[in-house]
Amino acid sequence: MKITEIVCQILRIQNVEAKTASSQDSVLVRVRTDNGLEGIGEADSSPEMVKAIIDAPFSHNIATGLRALLIGENPLETERIWQKMYRRTMYCGRRSTTITAMAAIDMALWDLKGKHFGEPIHRLLGGKLHDRFPAYASILFGRDGKETAAIGRRWREAGYRAVKFGWEPMGQSEAVDLDLVAGARRGLGDDATLLIDAGCVWDARTALERAKAFADYKIGWLEEPLGPDDYEGYRWLRDRSPVPIASGEEECGRQSFRPLIDGRCLDVYQVDLSRNGFTEAAYIRQRVEEIGARLCNHCYTSPVTAAASLHWLSTCRDAFLFEDCVEDSPLRHELTLEKIQAEDGWIKVPNRPGLGVTINEDFVRSVLISESS
Repeated sequence: MKITEIVCQILRIQNVEAKTASSQDSVLVRVRTDNGLEGIGEADSSPEMVKAIIDAPFSHNIATGLRALLIGENPLETERIWQKMYRRTMYCGRRSTTITAMAAIDMALWDLKGKHFGEPIHRLLGGKLHDRFPAYASILFGRDGKETAAIGRRWREAGYRAVKFGWEPMGQSEAVDLDLVAGARRGLGDDATLLIDAGCVWDARTALERAKAFADYKIGWLEEPLGPDDYEGYRWLRDRSPVPIASGEEECGRQSFRPLIDGRCLDVYQVDLSRNGFTEAAYIRQRVEEIGARLCNHCYTSPVTAAASLHWLSTCRDAFLFEDCVEDSPLRHELTLEKIQAEDGWIKVPNRPGLGVTINEDFVRSVLISESS
């Protein structure tokens, strides 16, 4: 079996808003083989940038486009292919967007591998340890505490026993921050798990002050209080915070995660499969488990990444929650024929071959703005 074609499709919903939500556009990567199989992958990154990395022609031996490297390869050799892509893009990669493009291809290769062997990806990763997870509804803050409370009540009524609120307008002032968290707790009630995503807005001392204040509202974790490169700040904060500290969603690949893991900087390491792929995520899982920390997925795009996240998370020993994006976006809910969403607060791990999802081709045609192969 050989790779014969790699197709990049940029998808974008009609009304894109100026907000921190990556469920508004996506790049879908399809890897096709000479025996008619197709694997599907997705990157949570700038779709046009990912497409450019895949489409780019040969420049020289360590700066070339990914498609040129992979045509003719055996798609089952996922570890060797990852190393080839990493080595041959050293001058234009090693972190960030190039890794997300590699992650989308890697996801598609594992989907192909599962379809080839007739097995779900979690079995190829070594076997699932969980059949289902309690899911937390992942959503943005309202404009103030009152609106945030209303959002919390909505998702409690929908069956979620855990909700995470994130990003703007948090960070404008202490009063705004406390109003948002108080509103979130008021809307959820005392018996629900409340998670707070600050969106990288504070310095370490301010983050510690907020962590102490938020502890009164019994939050389950404080996510991304600092900039993603402030490793020393995270280590300092984690040692002093009365609430668990979570981060990792921006990280792309094992080298990106290494300072956080080696420094024992976090309580919860959040891994996005659409920025890491299965090959790297499996390695990161082992390293995090070695240091006794916890793992959770990050997922704010489509059911493709949600399915990938479930396969990976089900192999994580101490996995305890699943991030379930509940943005009201057609891309989140209509890209696959299968519904990959929690019901009554629980989400099940797919068991069909590969990712276990089927692309809704009619929907793809309705939001497709660019394609290359």
